[in-house]
Amino acid sequence: MATEGLINVPSARPVAELTDRLEAALAAKGITVFARIDHAAGAAAVGMQLRPTTVLIFGNPKAGTPLMQTEQLIGLDLPLRILAWEDAEGRSWLAYHDLDWLIRYHGIDPATQPTVTAMSALLHALTAEAVG
Repeated sequence: MATEGLINVPSARPVAELTDRLEAALAAKGITVFARIDHAAGAAAVGMQLRPTTVLIFGNPKAGTPLMQTEQLIGLDLPLRILAWEDAEGRSWLAYHDLDWLIRYHGIDPATQPTVTAMSALLHALTAEAVG
C-alpha cells in the first residue's frame, strides 16, 4: 500500500492488540502517550460503523522542539502519531508519516537531519516491535 508521505506496515495481529503492543513499546522507552483515540468507538457512539481504527499520539519535547524552532508549522504534525487500522479485507496495518517527507513538506532546515534520522529509527523500531 503506497501513499506519498506515509509508511504502512502490515500485521497479522488485530488492531486492538497492535495498539496495545505499540503503547507498551512506547511506555518501555519512556515516551509519553498523550492520547489514544478509538475512531471506531466514536463512530459507534453516533450510530455509525467503522472498521477498527485507533490512533496513538505520542512524543518527546526534546525531539520535537528543535524541529518546531526551525519551522513552527510542523507543530501540525507533532506530536507524532501512529494509526492502527483494518482494511476492507480484514488485514491490519500500522501507518505513520514518513518523517523525511514531512521535513521536506515543511521546509525544515537540513541541519535537523540527525534528529529526524533518530525519530525515523524510533518509529521503525516501534512498529516492528508492535507487529512482531
